[in-house]
Amino acid sequence: MDKRVVIISASLRKNSNSEQLAEAFAKGAASAGNDTEIISLARKRMGFCTGCLSCQKTFRCYMQDDAAIIAEKIKNADVVVFATPIYYYGISGQLKTLLDRCNPIFPQEYRFRDVYLLMAAADDNPHTTDKVITGFTGWTDCFPRCRLAGTVFSGGVTAPGDIRNHKALREAFEAGVHI
Repeated sequence: MDKRVVIISASLRKNSNSEQLAEAFAKGAASAGNDTEIISLARKRMGFCTGCLSCQKTFRCYMQDDAAIIAEKIKNADVVVFATPIYYYGISGQLKTLLDRCNPIFPQEYRFRDVYLLMAAADDNPHTTDKVITGFTGWTDCFPRCRLAGTVFSGGVTAPGDIRNHKALREAFEAGVHI
């Protein structure tokens, strides 16, 4: 069965390492017959959530910007993938802003069940992702019908292109194939 896969690339750098993880996952998912879309947060207009909670009644954010459009795509996806650089042992600020702006999805019937997290960092310590995953599951835990289905980490990559030949690219591709 073909799945609708939405992949969010949260780096603002062109050809970033986390973007390349997103592309590898997309290639794997597409090779298995799935419909994939990569959405880059670079050059997207996204305001910060104001916490007004009007979206809980209206099912939409009063701010009609790119975040509202992306949140709707996330809601209608079967599989959602987030690719982020790790900054100070956390997800990128732009990804956190998007996750906060997904609040209108919470009271609705959302489609996604599997969520993947792809991460790239300069630090190659295997514990680099611990706090990232803990923080990120704060979001997935708010959507009881979904789960964090998998993670891929590429450590020791700093400049765009450092990920070339890294085993994480193969892991991201394989994760895409097996969704």
